[in-house]
Amino acid sequence: MQPIIIVLIILVVLVFIALIKTIQVIPQASAAIVERFGRYTRTLNAGLNIVVPFIDSIRNRIDLREQVVPFPPQPVITQDNLVVNIDTVIYYQVTDARAATYEVASYIQAIEQLTVTTLRNIIGGMDLERTLTSREEINAALRGVLDEATGKWGIRVNRVELKAIEPPTSIQDSMEKQMRADRDKRAAILTAEGIRQSQILTAEGEKQSAILRAEGEAKAAALKAEGEAQAIRTVFESIHAGDADQKLLAYQYLQMLPKIAEGDANKLWIVPSEIGDALKGLSGAMGNFNPMAGMGGGSVPGQQKSGSTAERREQPPID
Repeated sequence: MQPIIIVLIILVVLVFIALIKTIQVIPQASAAIVERFGRYTRTLNAGLNIVVPFIDSIRNRIDLREQVVPFPPQPVITQDNLVVNIDTVIYYQVTDARAATYEVASYIQAIEQLTVTTLRNIIGGMDLERTLTSREEINAALRGVLDEATGKWGIRVNRVELKAIEPPTSIQDSMEKQMRADRDKRAAILTAEGIRQSQILTAEGEKQSAILRAEGEAKAAALKAEGEAQAIRTVFESIHAGDADQKLLAYQYLQMLPKIAEGDANKLWIVPSEIGDALKGLSGAMGNFNPMAGMGGGSVPGQQKSGSTAERREQPPID
C-alpha cells in the first residue's frame, strides 16, 4: 500500500505543478515571451493566459510602461578642444516585446552606448559657448538619432534631456570673471545714464525757471511802465483840465526844492528861467503877506535879471 500512496502523492504534486505552469497571469502594462522547445511561440498580454505545461516556457517578462534611465557623466570634446562632462537622461518605452527580446541582447546598454557616441558627434561640431546655450538643439538631434536606431529594437525614445554640462574648472573661473565684468559694466552704464538723465532734467528745470522768471520780470516791468505812463497821463490831463498858471507851478517848485537839495552829493542844481517869472508873479500876489515885500522891488533872492535860460548855484557844503 505504501508504494501506491507514494505514487498518488507524486501524481498530485505533478498535477498541481502542471496547473501552476498552465495558468499564467500577466499584470497590466506587461508582456511575456513564450518559447516552445527554445523557439518563440507567442507573446502573452495582460490577463489570464493558458500555456502547455512542460512544453511552453516563459522566456522573458517585459514592462511596457515608460522607463527613465539616467546615464553617468560622459566626457565629450568640443570643437574648440575643451573637454566637458555631460549627464543625460533617457525616457523610453518598449513597444514590441519580441523585438526587444530577440533583436538586441541588452537594450539598456545599447541605448547608453548609442547616446555616448551620438553626443560626441553632435558636440564635436559645436564650440563651448554654443554647447552651453543650445540644449534644445542637442536634445532634438540626439532624440532623432536614438529614435531611428532603436526603432528596430522595438523601443521608442520619447525624450532625451541633458541634466548638466560641466566645463573644466579653469573655464568656469574664466566665465565667472567674464560675467562679473559684464555685470560691472552694465552697472556703470546704468549709473552714467542715470547721472546724465538727472543733469538733463536739472538743466531743463533751470531753463524753464529762468524763462518763467524772465517772463515775470518782463510783465512786471511792462505793468510798472504802464502804471507810470498812466500816472503821467493822468497828471498831465489834470493839469490841462485845471488850466494851471505860473503861480501854481512856482508854488509846486518851491515845495520840491527841499527834496532836490537833500543829500550830501547835491553840490549843484539848476533853476529854469521860467521859474523866475513865475516867482515874480507869486511874490506880487503874496506882497501883502510878506514882510519883506517892500524891500528890493519884490524880486526873488538869487534871481538874475538877465535873459539867460538857466542859472547854476552851488549849494553850501553841509558839515
